[in-house]
This record gives sequence, structure tokens and C-alpha cells, in this order.
Amino acid sequence: MPKWLEKKDNLTLGKLLKEVENQTPLSTEILKSCYSNESKAHIVGITGPPGAGKSTLVSKLCKAFAAQGLKIAVVCVDPTSPFTNGALLGDRIRMQELAKLPDVFIKSLATRGNLGGLAASTADIVQVFGAFKMDLILIETVGVGQIEFDVLEVSDTVILVNVPGLGDSLQTLKAGIMEIADVFVINQADRPGADESVKDLRLMVRESGRKDWDLPILKTVATRDEGIKELVEQIFNHKSFLLRSGSWKEKRQTRNMTRLNHMILHLLTTKVDELTQTDEYIKSQIQDVRSGNIDPFTVSHEIVNQLVSK
Repeated sequence: MPKWLEKKDNLTLGKLLKEVENQTPLSTEILKSCYSNESKAHIVGITGPPGAGKSTLVSKLCKAFAAQGLKIAVVCVDPTSPFTNGALLGDRIRMQELAKLPDVFIKSLATRGNLGGLAASTADIVQVFGAFKMDLILIETVGVGQIEFDVLEVSDTVILVNVPGLGDSLQTLKAGIMEIADVFVINQADRPGADESVKDLRLMVRESGRKDWDLPILKTVATRDEGIKELVEQIFNHKSFLLRSGSWKEKRQTRNMTRLNHMILHLLTTKVDELTQTDEYIKSQIQDVRSGNIDPFTVSHEIVNQLVSK
């Protein structure tokens, strides 16, 4: 066993996560050592528009899971600071009540310009958590609305949180967002319009034609712990469905292939950057593209062909 996995305490975990998040030279070796196809962690992605109360909901879920003796990791994806390029830590501030729970570990990540709702290192962070035998890993996305699909690639269960009274209550469910959710939650359900939002969702669920899983639609008031018990139950129900249907294994296989493709693209991009900075001929070709003297199609093929030949 590698030395960094001998001690599975929070101090060691924090150090490993920092190496992986910053993509240090040691991070690749850490990830190789942490890789296991046997991870039992149930990965739950929680997405939805800003202001839907996702952080409060995650906090209440963590307390409920911890009360059952489960080990929980939370990945909070925050907006990026324009000054430090780090996470603004808004989610961690709102989750201070969890600091007293010994079986809950919170990690804040900055998006650093990454679109899709997650930080680029999210999958790596989840892998390290899995090696530390977490029972549940909750991923709270930054909340970017209709393009927030990355959470689907790393999650077993996706929870879409919405609230009544945000103008068009269905706006955040357009353009495919609805298709990625396994559980729908109308949070702040004590506000006017909650019943109408549930009714709209039920109509959309019927029209979606999805038959493999009976999509639950729940009302919660996270600040008062209302509906949390029912949400926990539906999360466990969905895990049972995944195991029973074989989707649990299929999701992991798909996730492995997605990560492989991402890693190949990352390595190729790195190699292309090296080539364009060191090869004088390629540098001159790029300058010609910049000046408009040659088309980018020709030069792009030359770069790729030269990279392959090397």
C-alpha cells in the first residue's frame, strides 16, 4: 500500500486532495494508487439554479446520513475568485454546522472558468474520496442553469432542486436539464406557487416518456428540515433501483470511458502546446495563421501529423 494511503485520517485526506486539485507532479501517482473499481460510494449530484437553497439542503442531508452512521464527503463547487483564482467558499461558510460531525468531510472547489457546473478536478477528487471508503459523496454544483450537465458524468443519482417564484418555474428545466434528473425537489415549498411547480413537473415527467424509473417529485423546506426524511428515502430507493437494474455497473463503466477520453484529450492538448512552443517551423506556421497568410485547417493537420509522427 502506498504511504499516502496508510493513514486514512482527515489530515492525510486533506493533503492528498490539495495535491490532486492543484495537479502537482505527485497527483498522477496519487490517483493511480487511489483507483479502484470496487468503490462502494454512492455519488449524488445536486444541481439547480442559484438561490434554490442547494447548500442548505446538502447540509441537512449530511446530518441525516451521519445520524445513520455513514461516512459522507461533500464536494462544493463554488464560483472562482477573480483575484486569487480560488473558490469563494460561500458553500463552506453556509455549512459550518457540519464541522462538528466527525464523519463529514467538506471540500470546496473553484470552477476556474470550467463550464458545465463542475470544476475540472471534480472526478479526481471523487476518486480520492472513494479510496477513503466514503459511503456517500455529495456533489453540489455551482448552479449555472441550462448547461449544467457535467454532474451527470460523475454521479449515480442526480437531484434537481428548484424553487417556486423564480419567474418561469420551468425555465431551468429546459434544454435537456430535466432528462438528467433522477429526483426532483421543490425547495422552499412554503412559498406561494409550490403546488403549481409540482403540478408542472408532473406534467413534464409524464410527457418525457421515461419508464425505467418512477421519477419522484418532492417538496422540502430545508431550513425547517421538512421533507428531508423523504428525500433521503428516495436517494436510497434510487440506489436500490440502480443495483437491481444493473445500471450501477453500467454507470461506472461509462464513467471510466468518459474519464479515459478526457485524459487522452488533456494529454494531447499538453503535447500540442509543447510542440507549438518549441518547434520553430510550427511557430512560423502559427504566425502565418495569425496574419491570415495561411488557413488554419492546413496548419492544424500539420501539427497533428507531426505530433503523431513523433
